[in-house]
Amino acid sequence: MSPVAPASDVRRHELAEFLRSRRERITPEQVGLPPGRRRRTPGLRREEVAQLSAVGVTWYTWLEQARDIQVSPQVLDALARALLLDPSERSHLFALAGALDPTPNAPCPRVTPALRAMLDQLGPIPACVQNSRYDILAHNRTYGRLLCDLDAVPPEDRNCLWLAFTNPQWRASVVDLPDMNRLMAAKFRASMAEHLAEPAWKALLARLEGASAEFREVWARHEVVTQGGKTKYLRNAHVGLLSLEHTNLWLGPTAGPRLVMYVPCDEETRERLERLQALAAGDRAQALASAGV
Repeated sequence: MSPVAPASDVRRHELAEFLRSRRERITPEQVGLPPGRRRRTPGLRREEVAQLSAVGVTWYTWLEQARDIQVSPQVLDALARALLLDPSERSHLFALAGALDPTPNAPCPRVTPALRAMLDQLGPIPACVQNSRYDILAHNRTYGRLLCDLDAVPPEDRNCLWLAFTNPQWRASVVDLPDMNRLMAAKFRASMAEHLAEPAWKALLARLEGASAEFREVWARHEVVTQGGKTKYLRNAHVGLLSLEHTNLWLGPTAGPRLVMYVPCDEETRERLERLQALAAGDRAQALASAGV
């Protein structure tokens, strides 16, 4: 029985083969270099990639030979630019190198019409789509009235962390607010470890620290918790106390977007959610009538 190669060895060889394949597909003309004569290698030569990336030829050669060397995010960024990598290829390069992309330029998760239809059909169960930064990307009518009047909240403020620490309606709806906010901040810190260099994450953190002394105190504890479900007790302003099972359904990698649902734990809660759904539908119909739709 042959020994299994360590994961780090496998990763280095995958990285080496990926770099080689990307180098060989690019012509010198694509990157502003003269074609030259007697070119035996398809695409660019190693020394040309090193020149374009401002790294040493020997160092780049070792990289393609899967040597055990350290690669900084800045060098990976230079290689990605030199090899004309698209966003998916760039993400793959950083993943193989086990490094955090300083400028990921990743597109926002897309909420498709089918996903929106599923959210609506989940009613009266409150449900929304969130990313790992707690931005609320989409929600159904019941969720829109669960913790506050979400439709009245500006789109840039539709973030669970921001609302939990700053919105009076949201805060009044959570029975065990200190514990829930502490847990949410710990989950946010765990998620942020993969996004430390991203401007949107840093901007949200700075905004929270500037607006809430409670958040600053909780954040200073450096607590970390991974995502998971939990029974929550909410006191809705319209229908009263709700006992709900908070459940995540991941729509991609666990660090990515997720479908969040609040499933009733008992029949009384289900009946109250049905009343809340009817109330939200009535508000929607009234708003459309007022607008002449």
